[in-house]
Amino acid sequence: MNLPNKLTMFRVILIPFFVVFLLVDITSADKWIALAIFIIASLTDLLDGKIARKYNLVTNFGKFMDPLADKLLVCSALICLVSLEKIPAWMVIVIIAREFIISGFRLVASDNGVVIAASYWGKFKTTFQMVMICLMIADIEELHLLTVIVMWAALILTVVSLVDYLMKNKDVMKETK
Repeated sequence: MNLPNKLTMFRVILIPFFVVFLLVDITSADKWIALAIFIIASLTDLLDGKIARKYNLVTNFGKFMDPLADKLLVCSALICLVSLEKIPAWMVIVIIAREFIISGFRLVASDNGVVIAASYWGKFKTTFQMVMICLMIADIEELHLLTVIVMWAALILTVVSLVDYLMKNKDVMKETK
């Protein structure tokens, strides 16, 4: 269990605490605690990958758990934000559907010995989704227009990154004999 894998597991462990502080009325600072937890979890996502690549600490466990931890964090946040009526459910369905499609696509590619690397579109999508989630949690009235713009940008990038993955890797779905 190297440092990048520990950071990934730490991110997973933070998720229930994030959800509790976001959804349960414990203190007057709940949303700010949830926001801090989300930011810390998001930063571990940046760190674990950089450390793993820089120090050649890439493991099969990390290859499996890192994307899973990311999806758990973002999907948990989005589902909670639907519950809090901060984002329309249909947008979250589009975002989560994209994640399922890409995961399935990567599984098929893996079975064919092909590794599909993250694209810049996917990285932009993730960045915008995380900024959107932070803005929605903070829920600052003066930033409402910015929040709406970032929300739509995140949705557009979600679709664009899906199309990009599918177009660049369309041969993965072709049957071989």
